[in-house]
Amino acid sequence: MKTVLINPLHRTLLILVVVTGAAFWIRSDGLTGVTGGIATLAIVWLKGRLIVLDFMELRHAPALWRWLLQGWLMLTTALILLFYYIGRSGVTF
Repeated sequence: MKTVLINPLHRTLLILVVVTGAAFWIRSDGLTGVTGGIATLAIVWLKGRLIVLDFMELRHAPALWRWLLQGWLMLTTALILLFYYIGRSGVTF
């Protein structure tokens, strides 16, 4: 097992599997509402960041590309939270 974890992609894949299990456990345990949603979004953001940095091989790419894709992850996460808040508060346009 020690030789498998030398490769960074194998470590990332192991982290992704564990974090996916954690997300499944959070939702199956009955954690719903805002707390469950934020926890799930945090896990999804972490998984997206790991995929961008390791599987898309942007960890050693120019900073512009890393920041663009990580900013896109933050923007989509923030928009999901904003739309959730708007839907719950009953704000109309």
